Amino acid sequence: MSTATKAPAKATLGEKLKGLVRQQIFIPLAALLALVLFNLIADPSFFAIKLGTSSAGYPVLTGYLITILDNASELAILAIGMTLVTAASGGQDISVGANIAIAGSVMLRILCGPTANSPTMLAPIWVAFLVCCVVSMLFGAFNGTLVAYLGIQPMVATLILFTAGRSIAAWINNNQLPIVTDPTFAYAGTFIPGCPMPTPVFIAVGCMVIIALVLKFTNLGLYTQAVGINAQSSRLNGINPQRVKFMAYVILGLCVAVAGYIKVSRFSTINYSVVAKDIEMDAILAVALGGNRLGGGKFNMAASILGAYVIQFLTTTLFKFNVNSSALPAYKAVVVIILVVMSSPAVKEKLSRLRKPAHAGRGEAA
Repeated sequence: MSTATKAPAKATLGEKLKGLVRQQIFIPLAALLALVLFNLIADPSFFAIKLGTSSAGYPVLTGYLITILDNASELAILAIGMTLVTAASGGQDISVGANIAIAGSVMLRILCGPTANSPTMLAPIWVAFLVCCVVSMLFGAFNGTLVAYLGIQPMVATLILFTAGRSIAAWINNNQLPIVTDPTFAYAGTFIPGCPMPTPVFIAVGCMVIIALVLKFTNLGLYTQAVGINAQSSRLNGINPQRVKFMAYVILGLCVAVAGYIKVSRFSTINYSVVAKDIEMDAILAVALGGNRLGGGKFNMAASILGAYVIQFLTTTLFKFNVNSSALPAYKAVVVIILVVMSSPAVKEKLSRLRKPAHAGRGEAA
């Protein structure tokens, strides 16, 4: 009697575990859990959070976890736009790092003027940010036009700005390095006086809330997935594939503007050749780590954002154990290889074949 009652419970638990494994968000969750366990074993102090003081004397939270949340903010914001671009166009934008340099350069040009060393800001920060958004969205529209209306492969289309973007950023400020001396400009990239959490964390959360509301109350998510799965079928159902792809790149441009504002605000200046270097690869990796198909179609925004934090968790862990910064791409390449291999059709087919005999054996036993 007791055996009969326990059997369904075990079956239900097994089904729940199988359902969890099949969930798209399982991959970044498993990677995050592996990193947490590794750090717990290697050095539990990794998770310590302390209340310290900033250089200005304000109380601020410090610790590796705070560093992860802070430094992953720009990447999480970019992962939002990159997810939509990947889902709609079946390709990736490799120019976001260069476009961040352009966005930051535009902001500093508006604030500092042509001399690049103005003792005061020549315009309000919000005006400079709006101009930065418009410029970044125009560059996003440029990429979107090449991909959506001219049919150029996304990586090839965005290679133009990937190559020329940082030169354009330097040209905007006449190859000078403008510096904003007003301390209020640094609030977006550091701390607001009296608030112990880094400001970029709140900006990233705000972007997540906005995209969640957009996906919930508009058809953006549905149309993006439909176009990514089958553009021709979506056209027959009244969806304009070119417009959807174009909008995805424009939205990514807006994400670039926000990330660019945070980047230049962190240091109140810009280094055109270094700012946001290789961040486009991390954004693409965040999308892949989230279990999203890099060939377009269905996507999970929450999984992509979680993937961004997992990447920063990995980066911070490697720095914690004194891994040379030049070796970081090699570790990330290993993650890419594992993800690509596990998502390849050949591996998926082999795994499905292995499952079938197991199910058949259970059926015969029953």
